[in-house]
Amino acid sequence: MTVILKKSVNVVAAAAILVGAPLSTVADPLTTERTNMYGTPGGLIDMPTSEMAPEGQLSTTVSAYGSGSNLTTRTTLSFQVLPNLSASFRYSAVGGILPIPGRPAFNTLHDRSFDIKYRLFNETYYRPAVSIGMRDFIGTGIYGAEYLVATKSFLDDKLRFSGGVGWGRLGSYASFGSTGTRPNTRLGQGGVPTYDKWFRGDVAAFAGLSWQATERLAFGVEYSSDAYDREVRSNALTRRTPWNFGMSYRVSDALTLNAYSIHGDEIGASFTLAVNARKPAVIGGAEAAPLPVAPRVAGSASDLGWVVDEGRKAGAKGTLAQLLAREGIVLHAMELGPRSAHVQIRNNRYDIRAQAVGRTARAMTRSLPASVETFTITQMVDGIPTSATTLSRSDLERLENAPAAEMLAAARITDGAASADAPTLLPDAYPRFEYGIGPYLRFSVFDPENPLRYNAGIQAQAKYHIAPGWIASGSVSQKVIGNLDSVSLPGASGLPRVRSNVALYNRTDEPTIDHLTLSKYGRPGRDFYSRVTVGYLERMYAGLSGEILWKPQNSRLALGAEVNYVHPRDYDQQFGLRTRATPTGVIPEWNGHVSAYYDVGYGFHTQLDVGQYLAGDFGATLSVDRVFANGWSIGAYATKTDVSSATFGEGSFDKGIRIEIPLSWGIGTPTLQKSKTVLKSLSRDGGARLEVEGRLYDRVKDTHATEMAKSWGKFWR
Repeated sequence: MTVILKKSVNVVAAAAILVGAPLSTVADPLTTERTNMYGTPGGLIDMPTSEMAPEGQLSTTVSAYGSGSNLTTRTTLSFQVLPNLSASFRYSAVGGILPIPGRPAFNTLHDRSFDIKYRLFNETYYRPAVSIGMRDFIGTGIYGAEYLVATKSFLDDKLRFSGGVGWGRLGSYASFGSTGTRPNTRLGQGGVPTYDKWFRGDVAAFAGLSWQATERLAFGVEYSSDAYDREVRSNALTRRTPWNFGMSYRVSDALTLNAYSIHGDEIGASFTLAVNARKPAVIGGAEAAPLPVAPRVAGSASDLGWVVDEGRKAGAKGTLAQLLAREGIVLHAMELGPRSAHVQIRNNRYDIRAQAVGRTARAMTRSLPASVETFTITQMVDGIPTSATTLSRSDLERLENAPAAEMLAAARITDGAASADAPTLLPDAYPRFEYGIGPYLRFSVFDPENPLRYNAGIQAQAKYHIAPGWIASGSVSQKVIGNLDSVSLPGASGLPRVRSNVALYNRTDEPTIDHLTLSKYGRPGRDFYSRVTVGYLERMYAGLSGEILWKPQNSRLALGAEVNYVHPRDYDQQFGLRTRATPTGVIPEWNGHVSAYYDVGYGFHTQLDVGQYLAGDFGATLSVDRVFANGWSIGAYATKTDVSSATFGEGSFDKGIRIEIPLSWGIGTPTLQKSKTVLKSLSRDGGARLEVEGRLYDRVKDTHATEMAKSWGKFWR
């Protein structure tokens, strides 16, 4: 693109793009746990830097400036996806700006925006780190800006100098050139990429300096290239100077407080809460140590006298069951031969599946006769076998104190359904009953009328395992407090109301049935899994759901298909059903998808679903998640169907951010419990999908060879 010079560059701004002489050792990879007023990694105030957060860092920053009707707040969720890639989602309440032509009048504009920053070059002894980034590149564009920025460290990394050039808002003050014409500054359609504006229009320079005074205290000063034109025109603020100043105090690893002087006229403040998905909250873990491997006495392996002794056989089974019970593992079935043993286990404790296999193997060395050399451990999920891990007892004895990778190389992981002869079920395998009770929280965010609504109460859950693969399951909730019933129904969109009437399902104060189903899980063939579920499938729909999945043990690729027959439930969520007809259309009977799942590598999992959604619209959903070996998962999804943005309504299309946190990460002891959160736009009818429990891929993948290998380091833990 052509750059047209308009006037000389401000001396301070010009200095920002100089790299200078190296005065210190390199602070590679130039990381920071501080965030600016936009909630993105960096030690300045409004201006970007080339600093990155530590990989896996997840932070929430709440910042505010102004007062009364001119108060502006920004709440930003930032995630360091890769060492050189940062992504942020922001929800802002911008106070005092004038109504936009063609839009309803408002005192405060509630706005969603997405940012991304990628580091092109890391810092070296002579060269600064250089990054390229975009603010508000999907959304209305009220904060829309693009930039190139360089950062260099000095004085043993206590001093960091940043400078760069920006477009959009970052090119609005003291611009020195332009790269073509940027489209008008009217707010764009929410949820749509503003690609027609990227790196176009006036260009201006910015600069800043941050100083780490002590381990906890830091200061920043910057020359800002953001003129805050819209806010100034609306008299929401007075911009007296391009200089901003900031101070940061790190209270703990998780909490940082910040104070700012901005525009020479305003005082701002923020706080940041941060965790790192790669670092455990409890260092080293707090679970009990495993039993040691019991080495055999020399020559004992030749003793086969126990084979004809039923008492010794029963004793071995009983001892193994007791040892596993101490570990939170249930012996489901067992076949004991002269030289081999095959056990099926139900893992009720370990979210790291390799750890469950390792503890089972140790218990087998302490309970089974010395002649048994080959152990096969099959993991059972929902009454069906998933993976089978075959180990040599001699390898367990030899490698107990060796790196876990050596044990992985000696192990063989295969399809758990490949064995011709299934082990004999223990008497207590079926039937069995499980239950739990605890609090629940449902919430709605990003509603311009009320950014946060919630319902909270008590939820009871139960499962009855009738026979192999047969499960009756139910959940009942009682609301105690909340205001989700006040969500307004959106205007007619031309689609049947399949999700936008969710407020009607939150108006009852009576106990509600969240789901009540009968499911059958199966293994129709090697590498294949199946599920059929019938009943009250979720809060809003009853019916029938069927699914099949192809997922080989050692394959990164999985393929699936799901078909659903649904009928809307009564709003009281008890046993009644209501008509399919809604004021805006008739809810179709059938929906379904074909799906492809692929493990890209480096912890990235992708999923593509193509098919018909609840409202009858046809399209696809793309999901990308960064999954860590400890069970953390952070990702995003977007759904686009043949419904136009205008018909869809607020947000243009369905999208969201999802975060899954293993409880074991926070408490330091193994557990299968996880916290799952989905941050999404308001409930709309386009791109809506059935929320049936127990979909196959998420149920079985963690027990497969491709996933267990990633966390095999815990085999000996």
